[in-house]
Parts: sequence; C-alpha cells; structure tokens
Amino acid sequence: MLQHLYIKNFTLIDELNIELHPGFSVITGETGAGKSIILGAIGLLLGQRADSKSIKQGADRCVIEAHFDLSRYDLKPFFDENDIEYDGHDTIIRRELTAAGKSRAFINDTPVALTMLKELGDQLMDVHSQHQNLLLNKQDFQLNVVDILANDSKELDIYRQSFVNYQQKTKELNQLREEIEHNKQNADFLQFQFEELEAAHLVEGEQEELEQRSDTMSHAEDIKTALYEADNALNGDEYSVISLVKSAYNALNDISKVMPKTADLTERLDSCRIELKDIAEEVSQLLERTDFDPAELENINNRLDRLYELEKKYHAESVEELIKQRESLKQQLSHIENSDEALNEKEKEVEQLRNQCAQHAETISKMRQATAQQMRSQLAQRLEALGMPHARFDISITQAELGKNGQDNVSFLFSANTSTPLQPVSQVASGGEIARVMLSLKAMISGAVKLPTIIFDEIDTGVSGKIAEKMAQIMQEMGRTERQVISITHLPQIAALGSHHYRVSKEETKNGTISHMTELTSEERITEIAQMLSGSDITQAAIDNAKQLLKI
Repeated sequence: MLQHLYIKNFTLIDELNIELHPGFSVITGETGAGKSIILGAIGLLLGQRADSKSIKQGADRCVIEAHFDLSRYDLKPFFDENDIEYDGHDTIIRRELTAAGKSRAFINDTPVALTMLKELGDQLMDVHSQHQNLLLNKQDFQLNVVDILANDSKELDIYRQSFVNYQQKTKELNQLREEIEHNKQNADFLQFQFEELEAAHLVEGEQEELEQRSDTMSHAEDIKTALYEADNALNGDEYSVISLVKSAYNALNDISKVMPKTADLTERLDSCRIELKDIAEEVSQLLERTDFDPAELENINNRLDRLYELEKKYHAESVEELIKQRESLKQQLSHIENSDEALNEKEKEVEQLRNQCAQHAETISKMRQATAQQMRSQLAQRLEALGMPHARFDISITQAELGKNGQDNVSFLFSANTSTPLQPVSQVASGGEIARVMLSLKAMISGAVKLPTIIFDEIDTGVSGKIAEKMAQIMQEMGRTERQVISITHLPQIAALGSHHYRVSKEETKNGTISHMTELTSEERITEIAQMLSGSDITQAAIDNAKQLLKI
C-alpha cells in the first residue's frame, strides 16, 4: 500500500512530502484547492502519459515519487521477471518530467518503460474518479466485473488461446475458398497455358544447343572454305606442310650418322610430322562432315523462334523457367481437381476448433451465470443498506456469437423501485444511484482482488446524510482487510469516519498559487468538519455537530 508520497514542481504544487497510512483515510478541501492535481500526479506514477505543461511555471523539471509496502502481496514474480530489485517493505516508484518534454520512469531506481510502469501500477492501485461511473454504461466493463468475481481468468486464457487458433484457421479457410474460386474461374485458361507448354516438348539446355548449331550453320560456307584451305595446306598434293616436314626429316636423317647432333632434330621433326598428320586427319573429317542444309537451318531457326515466342509470352528468361511454369500450372490444375477434398478437410478442422471454443465458452458461461446469481442477492443487500430498500438489480446474460471474451453478452439491469420495470442501469439510474451501485461493485471486487490501494474521487456525488455515512462505513470496512482506502470527499459524514484526515488547501503568494496537503490533528479535524457543515462562518452548533460525527 502507499506509504509515502513526494511531489515537487508539479502544476500548483511547489513541494509535497506526506506520509499515508493503512485503513480508511479521507482527503477534503475546497473546490480548486488541488485535489485533482494530486490525483494527476498519482496517475503519472501509474503510467499515464505526461505533458511538459504539467511542470510548475519557472521550474526546469518535476519529480513524483511514491513508496509502497508490498510485503503482504504476491508481487515478487513481477520484479523477478523484469529483472528489478525487489524490496517488499519499501518499493519506490519515481517519475521525472523535464521542461524540454523528456520523461523518465523508475522502479527501485531501475529505469523502466511506461508500459512496465502501468503494468505494475494496475496491480498497486485503483483510482475511481467520477467519470469512471460512466463505465457502468459499457458492456465490456460489466462483463469484466462478472469475470473478476467469477475468478475465471484461467478458463478465459485457455479459451482465448483456442479462439485465436480458431480465428487463424478460419482466415486460412476463407483464403482457401477465395483461391479455389479464383482458380476455378481461371481453370480453362490455366489448362490452355499448360497444354501449350506441354506441347512444346521443352528440354533443358535445348535452346543453347540450337543457338550454337544455328550460328554454325549460318557460317557454313566460311567454315567449309577455311577447312578446305587448312586441309590442302596440311596434306595437299604439292608443297603440303606434312610433305615438307617429311622432306626435312629425310634430309637430316641421312646425315645423322655423320653428324650426330642432327639426331635430336630428327626426332623432333618426326614428332611434329605425327602431330600434323593427326591434325590433318581431324580437319579432313570435319571437312567431310561439314555440309550446309538450308532445310535443317530453317527447322532450327523455327524451333528457336518458338522458344523465344514462349519466353516472351510467359515472361521467362530461359527454357528452364518455362519448364518451371509448366510444372506450376500442372500443380495448380491438380489443386483445382482436388480442391473440394482439401476444402472439406479445412472445413472439418475449423469446425472442430469452433466446437472446442464453444465448449470452453460454455464452461465460462456457467461460471458467469453462477456468479451473476450471487451478485444479484449481494447487491440487493448492499443497496438496501445504502438507503435503496426497493431497488432491484439483475444481470442479464444472453448468448452471442463467439468473440474474444466468449459467447456472452452481459447487461446490468436496475430499477429503483418495485413499480418500475428493470432496464439497463445507465438509462434509469440517477447520479447518486449509480454512485451507490459502483461503490457496491467496488466493494465486492475488492474482496475478490487483492489490490493494495483504492482511491475514491468523490464517489459520494449525489448523496448526503445517512446514505453518505453508510457509504463511508462500506469504505471503512474495505480498509480493514489489509487494504488502504482513500476517499476524496466534500461530505462531512464521510470525512468523519476516516482513520486519518488530510486537507488540501491553496495559498496565494508573490510567485503565484501554491497547493498544500497536510494531515490534520484531532482539533484541526473538528474545525475542518465544522466548516464543511456550516461554511466559512463556523458556529458552535457546527462544532458540536462535528464532534458528534467524530464521536468525540
């Protein structure tokens, strides 16, 4: 619970340094004195967005710091999971804002993101402001109240996991349906494309080979002439290279006996002659095989033109890409042929997941129905104690389509008397009636959720007298169960029941208006409550009345 609050340079607050206590405390003060400013500062500690305009005029930064005792609450796992040092008896949360617009947050001197600050803040404190009464109009809030009291969070987590899976598979089913429909509409076109590529009898590497052959045949005359000239030079009738080398060989061979040095040259010439002879034979064979057939060249070029045409048509760079497209078309056609079977399988899968969700949702619905029954009787008792003996409260739970929270629509119904039919609470309850309903709900929720601190900001709007006293007794009771309850109030009946009483006031100085918050002594409480009863002119009757309220 909140032990200590420190605020410096925040709007009208120059510096506030105050101790807070367990149990039920009250805060009073004139309108505009700065109570909402203190709540705003606490809101920043709970992770709300900051505005540099909140910094006190003339200051370069503001600091808001709170110390909490968490020793009675199971919050250590949060600190362990986020690698933050844990001190159950003194957990420090700090928020700093600068005039330059920068904001920093710390938990036990460890810098943290606002999301983490908010996550911890949600487990430390609940601030109930007047506008929160409007939540009573919203079905999500009403459903959340029932779920908190039903303690069905584990079941909801299981359901939501199933529901996310069901949604994903439903999305896949719809995509499959669209794909099948699209493919069926294009089946004839896909079949035509496949048959066209299939009829082309595509072969990997074919295009490169044909291009080489076409290039060769296109230069057949030049090739044949070159081969003929080479053949004649190597092995012609007169002065061929081979015959000249042979003559040179014979000449040197004849003198090798008388001139031994020529023996090596003879061997080398013989090797050259043998190599030239092999070359000449290969040239002769190429010459015999090289022939120009215009019909064959035309066929080759026609085939290449067809390949080029297909590549352009199907935006392919090669025959290999055309083959891939052909196989893809074949696969698509196979999918179309087997699409009904695939669709049936996917539909069965989705239906099975939906049935699982429905089973989990049914379990949650039963828990909600049982809780709603308990809430009806408990709320009736609480509202009767708050001066509404004829009030009726009901919780309507109707079945809806499966959603993220199950299959239930929850609506709070209310009637202030027996003669008026039950209607949605937001349509028929007055401000004071809504305040009493909200306080009753908060009291019930606080019993189910181990929340350290609850702050009520003028929840007493629209009530007075004995009803205000009854509301104070409920808050007093809430504060007795290891919980800290703080009420900001304008009613003396509520202020008098607080175990501790704080007053917020403002002071006009040469530097502007400054807000203060102080804890009142017993004598100061008498004066404060007397002033709340009679106004600025405190009468003896008001003092006596204040003492009576304080049971002094």
